[in-house]
Amino acid sequence: MLLAAAILISAFLLNLFLPWWSIAIPGLIFGYVFNKKALVSFGLGFLALFLLWGGQALYIHLANDAILSTRIAEMLSVGSPIIVVLVTGILGGLVSGLAALTGSLVKETPSSRKFS
Repeated sequence: MLLAAAILISAFLLNLFLPWWSIAIPGLIFGYVFNKKALVSFGLGFLALFLLWGGQALYIHLANDAILSTRIAEMLSVGSPIIVVLVTGILGGLVSGLAALTGSLVKETPSSRKFS
């Protein structure tokens, strides 16, 4: 769970100053450092950013009386603005989960290579 907390906090801070794809950086680094199993790393990375981006999208949804999410839902032809909030969380979760998975798999890669 410490992995998810580290990813969530650092991704939030990076998102304040860097583009959206910067959320992959903490997942990659902490996936490598914490060295969990591949599925656990993916799950915790996904959970961290699903909560972060989903929570931020839900906050925006509630703060402006669902005006923005309703317009986006109409533009994308989805039924409900809540679907937009969920998809936002899922996309963030996938980016961070795959980054954490990559970090953990790089750590598991054998480092002793013999060149002939």
